[in-house]
Amino acid sequence: MPSARTSKSPGKAADGAQYVPDGADWAALRSASEGCRGCELYRDATQTVFGEGPVPARLMVVGECPGDREDTEGHVFVGPAGRLLNKAFDAAGIDRSKAYLTNAVKHFRFIERGKRRIHQQPRRSEVVACFPWLREEIRVVKPRLVIVLGAVAAKAVLGPSFKLTEHRGEVLDHDGLKVGVTVHPSSVVRAENFTEAFDAFVADLKAVRES
Repeated sequence: MPSARTSKSPGKAADGAQYVPDGADWAALRSASEGCRGCELYRDATQTVFGEGPVPARLMVVGECPGDREDTEGHVFVGPAGRLLNKAFDAAGIDRSKAYLTNAVKHFRFIERGKRRIHQQPRRSEVVACFPWLREEIRVVKPRLVIVLGAVAAKAVLGPSFKLTEHRGEVLDHDGLKVGVTVHPSSVVRAENFTEAFDAFVADLKAVRES
């Protein structure tokens, strides 16, 4: 039976805002994020995994949360989903080196099965607690387009009632941002029909890039 090494609901509402320095530049934000205790995910994660890429950047890409490789290495999108994202970017004509990549939640959420750490989807409370960091990343990156990957990221940016399936491949205007919507690459990795899922993912990326 897996041990439950994952966050428990704190006694009071989780909130990372108190750890976010006002008006800070990217380097100061990244440094401060290492000490965030806004939710309990930090207890079991190896480290905070902050966003990476050029600042400012025309394109910002937001995923869900770090995976096992990201947690170990301290960099975003370096695991299987990240490798697939690289291939999809290439197919869609997107230069990853010119995009800023981050996650809605900055710590790895998992359960243990033997020696393996199995990724778990972040709770809504954890997404809300981490949103002040994402908000500040958007402020300093100043993207012209934000692409959200998967439901967790979409709801973090567009609100908890947002339905990804109804808007996949679209670009929406939200609070002064242009937000493109697609699935998370991990869902493509797991897809029963990989080729079909990959082609649909690339089509989404092309559609939102060109909007």
